[in-house]
Amino acid sequence: MDFNNLDLFNYVILPVLIFFARICDVSIGTLRIIFVSRGKKNIAPILGFFEVLIWIIVIGKIMQNASNMACYIGYAAGFATGNYVGMLIEEKLAMGFVVVRIITSKDAHELKNALREAKHGITTIPAEGACGKVDVIFTSIHRADLPQIVELIQIHNPHAFYTVEELKYVSEGVFPVHQSLLKKQGISSILRWRKGK
Repeated sequence: MDFNNLDLFNYVILPVLIFFARICDVSIGTLRIIFVSRGKKNIAPILGFFEVLIWIIVIGKIMQNASNMACYIGYAAGFATGNYVGMLIEEKLAMGFVVVRIITSKDAHELKNALREAKHGITTIPAEGACGKVDVIFTSIHRADLPQIVELIQIHNPHAFYTVEELKYVSEGVFPVHQSLLKKQGISSILRWRKGK
């Protein structure tokens, strides 16, 4: 390899490789933290293995090129981009459950009915707010259903105050049945029927 090719590798190709490797390991790390917080004991260790493996390889390359500022820039840029990419992936996966707390001083009869018609379980509590009586509505939902809930709030009670919080565990409850779950249940019932045939 001649001098020009070596420069091209050290100052362009290597920093770009470090950049993309860092995106991978930080994205994996972001997902690992999410899985740990949700108690996914089987997935988190596997992600941790690949996260650290990539990180060790990247750090090794940087140590071999300690005077190469382009490698440091690639490392830092990859870290920043990896955080963003990890959050995007987690958002797209929309895993787990959240609790939505809706507080409204307006009559919430229509909103409650809309939530029930959408097959979401709700709990309502009459309460006292800063400006008088309010209704507090709680619903625990699949995170993928959050846009639907927000849309129902905007339609039936657009000035309601609401908060969304992550849930680690959910036991029992009323949840709408998704098409993917229906397909799985349908397939399993067909298999049981065939076995019994």
